[in-house]
Amino acid sequence: MQNHPVYTDNDPQTEYSTLNLGPTHPATHGVFQNVLQMDGERIVSGVSTIGYIHRAFEKIAEHRPFYQITPLTDRLNYCSSPINNMGWYMTVEKLLNIQTPKRVDYMRVIIMELARIADHIICNGVLGVDTGAFTGFLYMMEHREEIYEIYEEICGSRLTTNIGRIGGFERNFNKIAFDKIRRFLVRFPPVLREFEALFNRNRIFVDRTKDVAAVTKEQALSYSWSGPILRATGVDYDVRAMEPYSSYEDFDFEVPVGENGDVYNRFLVRNEEMWQSLRIIEQALNKIEKEPTDIFHADVPAFYLPPKEEVYNNMEALIYHFKIVMGEVETPTAEVYHAVEGANGELGFYLVNDGGRSPYRLHFRRPSFINYQMYANMSRGMLLSDAIINMSSLNVIAGELDA
Repeated sequence: MQNHPVYTDNDPQTEYSTLNLGPTHPATHGVFQNVLQMDGERIVSGVSTIGYIHRAFEKIAEHRPFYQITPLTDRLNYCSSPINNMGWYMTVEKLLNIQTPKRVDYMRVIIMELARIADHIICNGVLGVDTGAFTGFLYMMEHREEIYEIYEEICGSRLTTNIGRIGGFERNFNKIAFDKIRRFLVRFPPVLREFEALFNRNRIFVDRTKDVAAVTKEQALSYSWSGPILRATGVDYDVRAMEPYSSYEDFDFEVPVGENGDVYNRFLVRNEEMWQSLRIIEQALNKIEKEPTDIFHADVPAFYLPPKEEVYNNMEALIYHFKIVMGEVETPTAEVYHAVEGANGELGFYLVNDGGRSPYRLHFRRPSFINYQMYANMSRGMLLSDAIINMSSLNVIAGELDA
């Protein structure tokens, strides 16, 4: 981290003021609080407080069947909720030993990479706003809207999508959805290129972000950082590459890394990750063309609800529907952990099951919660304005922070 003036909190010669940065401070990115001791505009020390929107999701999940937990995961990182959905269902599939078809894997990859782009658009766009540049944020929003229209075409929802199911998807992607995805691949790259031209060598932006809140590899790893902010320090750890899931091993992509872990490097890493996501989506579309067009879920009738028309007209489908809804299907007694590469880092699900229809215990490894714990220590000695852009570059999503 940066070298700043050394302060002693009990210095009798200095009178400090106390500032509440959040939970209602207009510059705070979410509902959380930092109680700061200030020497003028410089931060002497701080204490972070969370829990302002704690909703006990892990405890609620213990009273819901596996397929009804998706609305809870939707509301963790709501900027990229489909990644949460897919991660949860892959955890359940690991528990139940369900093997998904390749086409389902590729469809999931498309959805997750679109979600990653949507999340990074928000993060880097807001970072521009916090440094005084509103144009880039507004310019990119139009294309995040295109991603939401793709979600809407696939599942009928936009922000909190409830887009997955055990074994795959609730419905197939139609031609309109594929057309919108291909249209996005054509329209977004020129915009991203212009966005980078606005910021990457902008004198004001570079001066505001370069060498601000720089973090070393050792510091980042000691705090269990993951995701773009860890890779910005030079650590090339990405769950998609190190422990592939959803057939990510079939794709050719690079893991962008930075140098000194400052705000500027975090910005550059996220921009490059958007380019890599576009590359992955294009490959996934090409791979899907070689797969049977009617497959969108695994053949697991004991866990996948049959179509309503079959339930009305087929006794076997009616029985499966009844058993799934009433929780009469046995599940293994086991403990499983599964992680995916969320937009902010390693998003993990630790599931303890006792053989019932609901988790005995469930824990979410929320990257925002883990990444944020260094914030107060990082901010010591910073100007308040730098602490704001540091918070912006961490991309702390309150729903993922508190759960």
